[in-house]
Amino acid sequence: MRSSDPLRESLLEQDEEFRQLSVQHEELDNRIDDLSRQPYRTNAEELEEATLKKRKLQLKDQMELMIRRHHELSDRHSAAAMQPHARS
Repeated sequence: MRSSDPLRESLLEQDEEFRQLSVQHEELDNRIDDLSRQPYRTNAEELEEATLKKRKLQLKDQMELMIRRHHELSDRHSAAAMQPHARS
């Protein structure tokens, strides 16, 4: 999964969980590609492909959720920095 999103790139570099999800996603993508290139697949291979596609989507959803959370945290920090500080 390649992207030019700076947050995604940052998470890949700094967040071990995100990096592991990305590696798993890419491995599943490679296996799905291998299966889909086969002109004739057994029932077991077709089932494997469907299962892998579902798992790949789950991983993508997890990664997108992590990205959304980081965006929200970043937005909150930006908004808090823009608030005038109360003086006592």
